[in-house]
Amino acid sequence: MKLVIGYLYSDLMNIYGDTGNIIALQKRAEWRNIEVEIKYISVNDKLNKGDVDIYFFGGGQDLTQEQVAYDLQKSNKGKIIKSEVERGVPLLSICGGYQLLGEYYQPHNKPKLRGISLFPAYTVASNDRMIGNIVIKTQDSVILRSKTEESRSFAKAQDDNYLVGFENHSGKTYLKNEAKPFGKVIKGFGNNGEDHTEGCIYKNAIGCYMHGSLLPKNPELTDWLLTRALEVKYKKEVLLKPINDEIESKAHNKAIKKFS
Repeated sequence: MKLVIGYLYSDLMNIYGDTGNIIALQKRAEWRNIEVEIKYISVNDKLNKGDVDIYFFGGGQDLTQEQVAYDLQKSNKGKIIKSEVERGVPLLSICGGYQLLGEYYQPHNKPKLRGISLFPAYTVASNDRMIGNIVIKTQDSVILRSKTEESRSFAKAQDDNYLVGFENHSGKTYLKNEAKPFGKVIKGFGNNGEDHTEGCIYKNAIGCYMHGSLLPKNPELTDWLLTRALEVKYKKEVLLKPINDEIESKAHNKAIKKFS
């Protein structure tokens, strides 16, 4: 088996350790003898349907977000990403990437940046800096379990789909009525520091504010993305080869207890 990981705008949107998510996806696939190719996709690069099996879109500053927002609109990338998510291709977006996959981002004293409306959400800049460790509980309707015997044991050790990360943002994201939050904030600010929601999930696409990096801290989520990607690509049920997650599980649970 082989997976192609598409790193969207890696030269412009890669702050706060976001590249660690690529490393986590790559290593946890390779440890299972799954071949991995990293495809870097930036301004002026071409993107076609079927080029990528998992998308990752990191965070960036307002200046680079302007460049990326313009490229998403003037090229075919926005339309391709939306159509690929519709057919089930998994995607993880964080902070600035998450914002540009919503309807729009409104910076301070600058024109509104149009998003691609993958997520039914919008973001406005604020004067509040929301920074620190964050713990969320994913919604009951969100299944983040990969299909391995080991992951079932991990699920017992991990309490009810709790995830841990680090947030650092001043943009406040508001979900529209039809949106499904990624999770409920247990500790931290989340989407806006007001409604106790964090992120948004649509099909196999996730948007959130959890930097730090998210996937190394939450290996079960990493395996969920890998499983979804393989099943969509190969059109069959996939049972991931178990790997020893004892250290990762202990670190994960300790972080949740410490920060909750």
